[in-house]
Amino acid sequence: MEIRQLRYFLEIARLGSFTRAAEQLRVAQPAVSMAIRKLEETLELVLFNRQDRKVSLTAEGEIFREHARRILGDLESAEQEMAELRGLGRGEVRVGIPPMLSAYFFPAIIRDFTRRYPALHLSVHGEGTWRLQKMISQGELDMGVIAGRSVPDTLECRHFLQEEVVICVPPGHPFAQHRSVPFAEFIGEPLVFFKEGYYLRELFFEELREKGGTPNIVFETNLYSLIKPLVRDGLGITSFLRMVVANDNDLIAVSFDPPLHLDLMIAWKKHTYLSRPNRAFVDFLLAQTQGHGDT
Repeated sequence: MEIRQLRYFLEIARLGSFTRAAEQLRVAQPAVSMAIRKLEETLELVLFNRQDRKVSLTAEGEIFREHARRILGDLESAEQEMAELRGLGRGEVRVGIPPMLSAYFFPAIIRDFTRRYPALHLSVHGEGTWRLQKMISQGELDMGVIAGRSVPDTLECRHFLQEEVVICVPPGHPFAQHRSVPFAEFIGEPLVFFKEGYYLRELFFEELREKGGTPNIVFETNLYSLIKPLVRDGLGITSFLRMVVANDNDLIAVSFDPPLHLDLMIAWKKHTYLSRPNRAFVDFLLAQTQGHGDT
């Protein structure tokens, strides 16, 4: 069994196509097909269903995928650690950040980190919390920012920020005259809201499970930049982190009664070697946010 075969196997499984995997790997398709055929002969198992140009994993392939991920993950960790032992003065940090935070909180963190560590390459990937958790678990990202009250057992986390979740309304809305509004009144209004997989939506439905009620969601999107003008123009109201509307003249931020907060954490895969560049980013983030937004 060869490392090359494992890489080919995982790319085919991810893309569902030998052709697309070969293009992504920049390898001729016959070479990819031959490598997988030899791998299947070595294992004496069929790893892929090949029917009507559709490629999917067999039951045996599903099991083998977890072993392949673990083997390649261990190999990458070993390479990183050996590079550090050689005193390598460069490295890469791959971190996932939800879009709202990448626009309103992290620009200054990223700027200052790259100034302090100019030899390190920082790569930022924007996705919702659920998707980031999955990418970390599968090794597609070194670490990511996640939110919520429950953390998967597969992740190691460090809390770095607690931020208030507020109701956002246009200036002419009745709620704009209130210091705070109960959750039950909020869900009775027309709501412009995030789609499944985003941390504010997950928090919202956690509150619904605890307090009950039926929300009046009139529009859903995963583009936070679209929600603001829709609320401003009167389609409905929404909720954001307070930092998002702190300097916004078009929207009024109103607290929930009782106040509602969201805990933000930097997370990576448990029992996985965290490289020196990644540790530098975690330490820098925790130092820069110490005491920020705590209640």
